[in-house]
Amino acid sequence: MSGPAVDGDRLWSRLMQMAAIGGFDGGGVNRQALSDEDHAAWAQMIAWGDEIGLEPSTDAAANLFLTLPGSDRSLPPLMAGSHLDSQPTGGRFDGVFGVLAALEAVTAMAKAGHRPARDIVVVAWMNEEGSRFAPGMMGSEVFAGVRSLEAVRAAKDAEGLLCGDEIDRIQAAFPNLAERVPFVPEAYVEPHIEQGPELEAAGVPIGVVSGIQGKITSEITLTGQAGHAGTEPMQARKDAVMAFARVASELQQQVGLSDPDIRFTIGRVEVTPNAPSVIAREVRFRTDLRHPSNDVLDAAAARIRAVVARAAAPCEGHVQELVNAPSNSFDPVLQARICAAADAHGHGHRRMASAAGHDARHIARVCPSAMIFIPCKDGISHDPSESATRADVIAGAEVLLDVLLASEKGM
Repeated sequence: MSGPAVDGDRLWSRLMQMAAIGGFDGGGVNRQALSDEDHAAWAQMIAWGDEIGLEPSTDAAANLFLTLPGSDRSLPPLMAGSHLDSQPTGGRFDGVFGVLAALEAVTAMAKAGHRPARDIVVVAWMNEEGSRFAPGMMGSEVFAGVRSLEAVRAAKDAEGLLCGDEIDRIQAAFPNLAERVPFVPEAYVEPHIEQGPELEAAGVPIGVVSGIQGKITSEITLTGQAGHAGTEPMQARKDAVMAFARVASELQQQVGLSDPDIRFTIGRVEVTPNAPSVIAREVRFRTDLRHPSNDVLDAAAARIRAVVARAAAPCEGHVQELVNAPSNSFDPVLQARICAAADAHGHGHRRMASAAGHDARHIARVCPSAMIFIPCKDGISHDPSESATRADVIAGAEVLLDVLLASEKGM
């Protein structure tokens, strides 16, 4: 038989079929973690896996695994994939491209009659996006021992539903799935759209990711005193909204503009009681802080705490750190194999760091890991206009397939 080869038509068709699950007018996708749409995505993945004899399983964190059996099943498996969940107004390629590229790679092996030396596992991590349950990357964090399963199960969505109950619900919907016991992979590779403009601007289809910049997510609560908008003197007020305005302005100046490589964002602002004629008692918001240097990141986080303590007065300010993910580097051997695979197919490539966070940052704690980027139009992601070309999608899958073939006998 001929060697394994990517079927571009099959891969593109599956991407479009998956985009219809949670799809809405304008090309966007709303397929949030553990939702009914996520259930449908699981069902579709399992059905495609059944066609070539993949073994479906899940773990306590509702990560989905599809395994192509290898000739020596005692060896640690190779793993590749990403996530199926999207932002509420997400696009057709973020996350799901990596899962379907991995599925295409093992499908190509199976169709060519190639039995790998070890198991190869396609993975879809639970709740990478963090749009329904915060923080994101819950599935990979539990897998890597970064966050406890108990903490994940205790998270609630905007409607007050427990993540643990939703994990139980999706697992009950697939009662025949085997339970995957914890394991350490031989290696992990995650394909993904870049979510930035660098590859498109350079006219290069493959990014060889050197690492991911660090990220600290915090929830800040400013507590004042509610009062009547018409009777409370201005000088006596403890207005949480005014405190937020002061804090936000200072954070932008003292943190956001302190270093050209810092990325600082304020989001998810909640005001209580949020009534037109009531002085706000509380403002709760989140900050997203990123930088390639862990030292710079830690110093900026300290400035956030100092600004909140000073500028919140006369209100009280409290900073709770939700995520502290230091910057990391990816395995040099896997990076070299990605370069070699790109060269073999005539695909231009360049080394680059990831400005966005991905599940691979956590898996890199437990095994050699790497990422393959492909371009996305105008660098836009998390939006219905998110777009990748058919040629680049195929190129990424071809490189992944070759990396898995080169790695199946071990690192």
